[in-house]
Amino acid sequence: MAEKILIVDDDRDICEILEFNLRNEGFDVECAYSAEEALKKPMDYFSVILLDVMMGGMSGYKMAEKLRADNIQIPVIFLTAKDTENDMLTGFSVGGDDYIHKPFSIKEVIARVKAIIRRLNNKTPNNDKKSRKIVFKNLVIDLEKKELNINNKKISLTKTEFEILVLLAENPERTFSRDNIIDRAWKETTYVSERTVDVHITRLRKKMGEYASLIINRPGYGYKFNSDI
Repeated sequence: MAEKILIVDDDRDICEILEFNLRNEGFDVECAYSAEEALKKPMDYFSVILLDVMMGGMSGYKMAEKLRADNIQIPVIFLTAKDTENDMLTGFSVGGDDYIHKPFSIKEVIARVKAIIRRLNNKTPNNDKKSRKIVFKNLVIDLEKKELNINNKKISLTKTEFEILVLLAENPERTFSRDNIIDRAWKETTYVSERTVDVHITRLRKKMGEYASLIINRPGYGYKFNSDI
């Protein structure tokens, strides 16, 4: 799945230019035209935030400060016409990860975004446990907390339902037979029928609501995670 970028800038022309070019690079992009609008979005959805400093209402600095206060550690790249050393130091002190001056080169922005994503992807699991999540739009599977969140709402799953969901979501190109799923989700249980698998997946899909179609049945083969929707 494509990395998701959030652009926060009250200049719609800049948003449009950045969105167009980032999409051409294969990123999934969403725009917000104020910090207040951005903070209403499910932050687990995004890999990087491109954040303007000077906006009407809440400033980019204040937004970054709020994100860090809420322990939201998504990388933030400030985009700003403020280019003094003090401005830059302020940006880093409130939790910014990079700082790009306006007017900027689109190529530079894209390079900085890719560099940050490379650093994130190169982290070892031991160093990055807090961010071990599988994200699809507004559906977030937190592998550390063993939780499913949809539209920022925690969805109650049984241990077996969660393990089935993780098995499928971590391997979106693979179709799992019912026997495969039994081996993973029930492990040492003496006997589990294939019908039990179907019942659990039916319950899981019902709990997933609008995202139920992420799990599909391939008749004669089993189940897979449909990441193409």
